[in-house]
Amino acid sequence: MTTTAVVPNDVLRAVRIGLRLSQDDFAKALRRAGAELGEPNEASKRLVQRWESGTSKTPRGVYARALERVTGRPVEALGFALPMPMPTARVHADGKGGHDVETAATGVAYAAAGTQPTVKGSEEMFSGVWLSRYEYFSSGRDDSYEGKHYVVIVQHGNRLTVQSLPGASSNLDSPLTLDLTVDRNVVTGTWVEQTAADGYYNGARYHGAVQLLVEPTGRRMAGKWVGFGKDFDVNTGPWELRLMDRSTSKTTLERYSRPPE
Repeated sequence: MTTTAVVPNDVLRAVRIGLRLSQDDFAKALRRAGAELGEPNEASKRLVQRWESGTSKTPRGVYARALERVTGRPVEALGFALPMPMPTARVHADGKGGHDVETAATGVAYAAAGTQPTVKGSEEMFSGVWLSRYEYFSSGRDDSYEGKHYVVIVQHGNRLTVQSLPGASSNLDSPLTLDLTVDRNVVTGTWVEQTAADGYYNGARYHGAVQLLVEPTGRRMAGKWVGFGKDFDVNTGPWELRLMDRSTSKTTLERYSRPPE
């Protein structure tokens, strides 16, 4: 008899922490959202715990719509085990490298198919608030730019879920999410950024891959992102994460919920 491993939903947990809400407060927000939508629900702290622990993998429709209202993100991008639509690449006219391919999918499902071995001695090594910084070249503006975000990292074994804090982007409001795996001092994974609706990229969603090396101190990761340009050529640029604070308390998260200097 085959049993399916229970995989914690670290994406949802990271989003909740990024919103500076306890599990009980998150449940209350879901109930308020349900009332506002005309679809009352019975969200509870226990239900949020079941979602985050992975024992409940798929929210019912009434909860899915409340989750989207509270988080501002499609339910597919909240780590649940939902079918992922096949993306159709559509390229933004600017052609600024890895941040130029927009998909037709409404979101990205980050639920893992299984667990991987825990990195010995580093179970909480990466949890905390970090400063994320990447550089890219914009062919439409013929210049180089950088994007900065304060992000919160939630670690579970060798998996890192990275979520930008609200209002903590240098590019107006452009939420950033990374799904990473640690193998010794190498960190590999994917990124998704939703650009600001009133910004240069008009609310487009971009994605790509990233690989970073962790410095011996464990306080900095540096490497490269990769993605497609407007002519479907592969572009790349530097990306680094610097540790700002090991704490993920509400007070700490509030302090970093602002654009980086």
